[in-house]
Amino acid sequence: MEIKNLDIVNYKNISEAQIECCSGFNCFVGNNGAGKTNVLDAIYQLSMCKSYFNLPDVQNIRHGEPFFVLQGNYERQGERIEAYCGVKRGQKKVFKKNKKAYDRLSDHIGLLPLVMVSPADTVLIDGGSEERRRFIDGVISQQDKEYLAHLIRYNRILVQRNTMLKEYAGRGMDMDMLAVWDEQLAESGMFILKKRRDFVYEMSTVFQHYYDLLASGKEQVSLTYATTIKHDDLLASLKENFERDRILTYTTVGIHRDDLGLELGGYPVKKMGSQGQKKSFLVALKFAQFVYLSARNGIKPLLLLDDIFDKLDTLRVSRIVGIVSEKTFGQVFITDTNRLHIDEIIKQHASSFKIFVVDEGVIKEVGV
Repeated sequence: MEIKNLDIVNYKNISEAQIECCSGFNCFVGNNGAGKTNVLDAIYQLSMCKSYFNLPDVQNIRHGEPFFVLQGNYERQGERIEAYCGVKRGQKKVFKKNKKAYDRLSDHIGLLPLVMVSPADTVLIDGGSEERRRFIDGVISQQDKEYLAHLIRYNRILVQRNTMLKEYAGRGMDMDMLAVWDEQLAESGMFILKKRRDFVYEMSTVFQHYYDLLASGKEQVSLTYATTIKHDDLLASLKENFERDRILTYTTVGIHRDDLGLELGGYPVKKMGSQGQKKSFLVALKFAQFVYLSARNGIKPLLLLDDIFDKLDTLRVSRIVGIVSEKTFGQVFITDTNRLHIDEIIKQHASSFKIFVVDEGVIKEVGV
């Protein structure tokens, strides 16, 4: 899959840009704060219907402007697709495929698969469990509509259950309604649990492979899935914990409390990893995500690499360049403050590339 061209209007610090993309490496060079990341985030928004950084849509509108518009023309397995995202202050977001608006944004998820690697990914290691669950859900949802439907259903019922627990704390509760919600919560929760476990299992070997390439096979890494659900029976766990839930006024067990364990040498990478090891860990995880989506969709996702070489030594930089130059990967969008890194990529993948200089939101294509 490829983006042929990208139009950006009033998105963050970019007033207006028209970018003609190539099928290989699209490289954006500029100082920090110039707007390089905003280009990648615009591409992400056209695929996932939201900013990579979880900002409210209105905060992505250029300061002083009433709206932003993003439009991309894609080729996906021979099909031409025009994706459109428009956000106007005080109005509902408009998302279209080939000029037809979606009734539900969830229908768009997975149509234009991508993987983004960003300095913000450190939150996967250093942040709370909700960040790692969000990562898992975001990957699986790109290739499994049924999973996304169960996830939406689970979260909706969870809100209803928690609202009831708060409203009826210490008073009579509609136990029949609670029983219905518990059954529905358990049904979707167990579906999600199985899918998440399968995902972690499938990712683990590929993840280790890419980490070995980056770290010369000197360190063992692992992914594990930890759940609060006893004996793989969410309905029983909900019943067992009801009194506790009633006292605390929220649901204490379920897939919304689960976590993804990230270990280096048998210990949490959060505690034991150096900056370079953590960066390699995250890059390997995202490369494994790329392979997972490619295998499931039969489509090479877009690969967005934002400032990927920061905090890495020369050897690891060289290895990353070698990996992303392989035929495993398709169209790549990469940002860097260092033109030398870009030149090194071009040496290894000179058949298809474009270089753009970004300065205060202005994007210009330049020669080698």
